[in-house]
Amino acid sequence: MNIIAYVIIAIAWLFIIFGMIAIFSLKNLYTRILTAATIDTVGSFLVLFSLVFITWQIEYGFRLVLLILFLVITNPISSHVNIRSAYLIGIPLKESEDVKNE
Repeated sequence: MNIIAYVIIAIAWLFIIFGMIAIFSLKNLYTRILTAATIDTVGSFLVLFSLVFITWQIEYGFRLVLLILFLVITNPISSHVNIRSAYLIGIPLKESEDVKNE
């Protein structure tokens, strides 16, 4: 079972590393927030899911499953709130040429 957990953790780290590279290559604030939320949700989900395989006690496994459900529900909501607040204060969808030259 530990081998399965190590493989899942390695996949989580690869996902986090490639996601961070994608954040720096994106030009739009909204896509950066969306990518960061996806990295956070999937990376933490995979790490906690691998911990379910390592633990031997049912109560800890149940707590980890509850934590996974909490993260899967709240992380997309929080990223939506961040993107909506950025939109409401007037951050443009596309960067203007004036901002790039400064």
